[in-house]
Amino acid sequence: MDLGVEKLIGRKEGPIGWMIFNNPERRNAVSLDMWRAIPDVLGAFEADPEVRVVVFVGAGDRAFVSGADISQFEAERSDASAEARYSSASAAANVAMAGISKPTIAMIRGYCIGGGLAVALTCDLRICTDDSRFAIPAARLGLGYGFAGVRALIDVVGPSIAKEILFTARQFSADEALRIGLVNRVTSREQLEPLVREYAAMIGANAPLTVRAAKIAAREVLRDPDRRRLADVEAAVAACFDSADFKEGRTAFMQKRTPAFRGV
Repeated sequence: MDLGVEKLIGRKEGPIGWMIFNNPERRNAVSLDMWRAIPDVLGAFEADPEVRVVVFVGAGDRAFVSGADISQFEAERSDASAEARYSSASAAANVAMAGISKPTIAMIRGYCIGGGLAVALTCDLRICTDDSRFAIPAARLGLGYGFAGVRALIDVVGPSIAKEILFTARQFSADEALRIGLVNRVTSREQLEPLVREYAAMIGANAPLTVRAAKIAAREVLRDPDRRRLADVEAAVAACFDSADFKEGRTAFMQKRTPAFRGV
């Protein structure tokens, strides 16, 4: 059964939770109803122990996500109160995307521009087609790009490359994106979904508590030192050693068989 709304669909398929930005006629630009649906979809995936990996994908073949749906600004951001509602919804969506404890993959084909790149940067891994294009065109629009967005970019590509992306506002090819560390893998359009499924299967077959602990530790590394919640890391690591999965991993190794992890 699908979750979400018409333009933001959550679909469970075995261990994979697919979050589909379903607005292809506008290159999957995100409207208010889509922002509002994101926390609900990701919350359902978070609560479902069968879901091991979440994949973000744009519908159609032209774009991943192209940012906010400007065509709806007149209705959705027409005055201060409307803007406050819109900002609250988009902020909650970004918190949900960045905060989900399960590993996430951005499956990118075509354009990944502006807010679409910001969405991709909330994911743990990014896999794209060889004809994908990346950019943050804020400097060509006169927009201010806030601290959170700049930091997310710097966390992935470093300050020098982040400045190049922001200062020039130019489009980067898939090969450049791979070279600068913006994406993890580049493949053909035909092989994109098979490769993403291969990665999801590899991750999904591993011990969920171990993957979760690694994600928490990586998150804390990127925080300012005086704000790091190292107790969260210690608790997540301890949970691994106290788990039935740890016993299963040891037993499977000794028996020379593939472990069957359950996340407990």
